[in-house]
Amino acid sequence: MSSSPSAYPEITRRGFLLVLSSPSGAGKTTITRHLLQRDPRLTLSVSVTTRPPRPGEIEGTDYFFIDQARFDAMVAGGDLLEHATVFGHSYGTPRHVVEAALAAGRDIVTDIDWQGTQQIGSTMSSDLVSIFVLPPSMQELGSRLKQRAQDSDEVVAGRMAKSAEEMSHWSEYDYVIVNCDLDHSVAEAEAIVSAERLRRTRQLGLAEFVNRMRAR
Repeated sequence: MSSSPSAYPEITRRGFLLVLSSPSGAGKTTITRHLLQRDPRLTLSVSVTTRPPRPGEIEGTDYFFIDQARFDAMVAGGDLLEHATVFGHSYGTPRHVVEAALAAGRDIVTDIDWQGTQQIGSTMSSDLVSIFVLPPSMQELGSRLKQRAQDSDEVVAGRMAKSAEEMSHWSEYDYVIVNCDLDHSVAEAEAIVSAERLRRTRQLGLAEFVNRMRAR
């Protein structure tokens, strides 16, 4: 007879920071949103940004919208795990919220660009799990950007021009997902999360758990 999940032992575990990156429009934000909806154990790392809110975005849920002076002060004070300027606006990941969550065994997810991922990897590589999301084709990427109807034709053209350079960083990531079908891509990301939770080095309480069993 199998045991119910509630009967499983609690083993102390350190959380991890799951980062999804992609060219704009390839699907990193949509996959992140679906992961959060389907996995209550994942928490969103809310970034700060100097860009204005897009339609439907909520302060404190999608981003913390701040001015450039406040952003510069956070950089100077070491309050950001990573920061970058993209299309004229600054973005960054608050440090203390992420570090406290990982120490408490909670898993954090965020979608940032390759520059931010490199910065995080240089200071907390053992806590980082990185996924790069590729579009199935450049034509599909252009279609998705136009369908969003959030940017001008000029901005869309700029994002497309930058996509090839962004995609060149795919090999720096732990995992790569080609986002042909959203449901399939989300399922692949969920499989990565499940596997990373079982990584031996993150299960800090394993030695104690095994030693208790051996002593009986």
